[in-house]
Amino acid sequence: MTDDELRWREIARAPAHDYRIFQSQRIRATHPHTGAEREFVGLHAPDWVNVIARTPAGDVVLIRQYRHGTAAVHVEIPGGMVDPGEAPLVAAQRELAEETGYHAARWLLLGVVAPNPAIMDNRLHMYLADDAAPGSAPDFDEGEVVTTFTAPLAEAYAMIRRGDIDHALVVAAFAHLAIAGPAGP
Repeated sequence: MTDDELRWREIARAPAHDYRIFQSQRIRATHPHTGAEREFVGLHAPDWVNVIARTPAGDVVLIRQYRHGTAAVHVEIPGGMVDPGEAPLVAAQRELAEETGYHAARWLLLGVVAPNPAIMDNRLHMYLADDAAPGSAPDFDEGEVVTTFTAPLAEAYAMIRRGDIDHALVVAAFAHLAIAGPAGP
């Protein structure tokens, strides 16, 4: 089948609930090939960014924070939501500074992925911040309690293999960095 033959035809879309960080939607659609008509749930969310910050020594900047979804502390990379009207690169630079106090001389887009296209309409923009160094105090929002540490890139990959880093969007960023080559872009 072609992409067009796979595509459901939207009949109606209506807001359902607003959860501040995303809004749910009811989507009524029909499939021209099967004739099936169904209601789907979609989540509208702002785009997100995450940042692999690499120091001049080649270490990466990691954070630890509690996540309510899993009720556990996770090792991650800095990241967050793109504010309305904000460019993804600007959001990435802001999130790195806010969460870690690090700033970087060079920025490279590693890739853009759909976090969960089955239900979500947003994108994750993944960046490499090269030559990152502390430049200011972190500026956490009231819901953030974060610790920052650095580790060699090889240790970050080992943490992924051991399951110490298990946030899928963080793993996606490191996968994009690995695809770029052994030393990264």
